[in-house]
Amino acid sequence: MKIIFTYSLFLPFIFLGCQSNVPRFDDAHAFSYLVAQCDFGPRNPGSDGYYACLDYFITELDQSANEIILQDFSYQEQRYNKHYNGKNIIARFNPDAEFQTIISAHWDTRAWADQEDLRQDRYTPVIGANDGASGVAILLELAKIMGENPPPIGVNLVFFDGEDQGVPGENETYCQGSRFFANNLPIPLPEEAINLDMVGDKQLVLPIERYSLEYHPKLVRHLWDRAKDMGLDAFIGRVDYAIYDDHIPLNEIAGIPSIDIIDFKYPNSYANFWHTLNDIPENCSEESLGQVGALMVDYIYNREEQNRSEN
Repeated sequence: MKIIFTYSLFLPFIFLGCQSNVPRFDDAHAFSYLVAQCDFGPRNPGSDGYYACLDYFITELDQSANEIILQDFSYQEQRYNKHYNGKNIIARFNPDAEFQTIISAHWDTRAWADQEDLRQDRYTPVIGANDGASGVAILLELAKIMGENPPPIGVNLVFFDGEDQGVPGENETYCQGSRFFANNLPIPLPEEAINLDMVGDKQLVLPIERYSLEYHPKLVRHLWDRAKDMGLDAFIGRVDYAIYDDHIPLNEIAGIPSIDIIDFKYPNSYANFWHTLNDIPENCSEESLGQVGALMVDYIYNREEQNRSEN
């Protein structure tokens, strides 16, 4: 994903009551999914870690999902002009429900640590603990939860491939998997989508991404309301950076109102671990995954009630 520009704008929120009898999100177990991915090594396209992790995902999801769709595509990586075959993974839960949503993350990792200070390190693939594995870890834990507690709405967990192999400054070279997905929807058109990216930072701060507020303001306000109501202090009611991420093709190509939950300042405003060799599990935390995961569980099991209150 690429950062476009930054803003700071605070929004007021209105708090809404929701049911409290939702399943618990196990942040420690979710973190074990993050570590498991990193144990395979870098998951850049074509690597051994990439194929091993793909098999791991399918095995895990097969235990819980009602349906798994593997969506093959190909793309030309522009930095070194390499051709890759990609694979999006769609795990469907309650696929016959009238209301359908997407919760997504990208599972590939960047092939080059091009933000490293030392030139000789910039050609080394990154582990991608936060940029890649964190969002996927939450999706895998959600799959486990929904396998044990069928959701009242239709949930499509989408693992996008080919997100992170782009050329800096050229947005169209990123998000290849979501672009193909949006052009070739393998599922009925969902009502909305939530993309999770870089949500494992130990110093997690989650402002409102600007494009998200533009594309689906009602969902943004609802989720940040709920986060404050639940005491999830990583979510702050400030509109900040605009990011070209996997939610953009969903919005602009498929017409799915979509938002991005992302902490781009990793680990903070004074240092950078993004696209470096410091993007490792030691710089992520269970608590951070737990905050985002708890909000996603609340969303899944209370969205139907929220829909009724809006009608």
